[in-house]
Amino acid sequence: MVAEALGALRGDRPVTLFPRKHTGSLAWHLGALAVLAVVLYPVVWVIGGSFKPGDEIVGSLELLPTDPVMANYTRLSEGIADIPISTFFLNSTVLALGSVGGVVVSCSLAAYAFARIRFAGRNLMFGVMIGTLLLPYHVVMIPQYVLFQKLELINTMVPLLLGKYLAVDAFFVFLMVQFMRNLPKELDEAARLDGCGHLRIYWSIVLPLCRPALITSAIFTFIHAWNDFMGPLLYLNEPEKYTVSLGLKMFVDQGAVADYGGMIAMSLVALLPVLAFFLAFQRYLIDGMATSGLKG
Repeated sequence: MVAEALGALRGDRPVTLFPRKHTGSLAWHLGALAVLAVVLYPVVWVIGGSFKPGDEIVGSLELLPTDPVMANYTRLSEGIADIPISTFFLNSTVLALGSVGGVVVSCSLAAYAFARIRFAGRNLMFGVMIGTLLLPYHVVMIPQYVLFQKLELINTMVPLLLGKYLAVDAFFVFLMVQFMRNLPKELDEAARLDGCGHLRIYWSIVLPLCRPALITSAIFTFIHAWNDFMGPLLYLNEPEKYTVSLGLKMFVDQGAVADYGGMIAMSLVALLPVLAFFLAFQRYLIDGMATSGLKG
């Protein structure tokens, strides 16, 4: 900067105290901070609201409480309508882990068939499967409910889990197919020379190499199943079988006065399992979405 100033005094070139690249970088960072503030505002509001009395949550302009209280979290230990909070978390855990197991097993089997086995109508069936991504859930909601009602499976976890074990999640099948297609065909040929069949190739060769795609599918499945509200609302009738999402609804439905403090506190606690599951497997997320196959 000193040399530039001396050169400017001699008439060589003008002084540039703020280069354009620094101005652009400053503007980019300010914009990023503004977007971050908008994204984090709901999280900060929920954290602050969980420490406010119920009558100060709705209509209050303060983001954080001036006099924090722990009454909202204390009420969680008392349960809702004589039902312990742990019951809702246990039901959600069963649903989420059952969904993860079903998606990983069924979708990987279907993906192996599409990616590694040649059979008549493979391309047509794969195209039809991709086409189901365009089918809204609300179109099949009523027929599915009638079917499960005729089978007397309402008020059980079966309607929520059965589809996960039938490879109905076309997105995860597509994700795994793209990953498996990048694996060298020579691995299959070498395994067949050793006497391996498709099941052994799938289990011993393809699955270990597809771990990033499998874990990516598991993360999204866990988050979706844990946060699912419409499915449990349709098929579960008894409060003892409710998941966390339906348990949150009970804070508003009970009595004439809604317990917003308890609902927000439980919402914050309900985020912890999802956050823990994501942080435990986040290092595989980018590799799975990139579907890069083998790495040298």
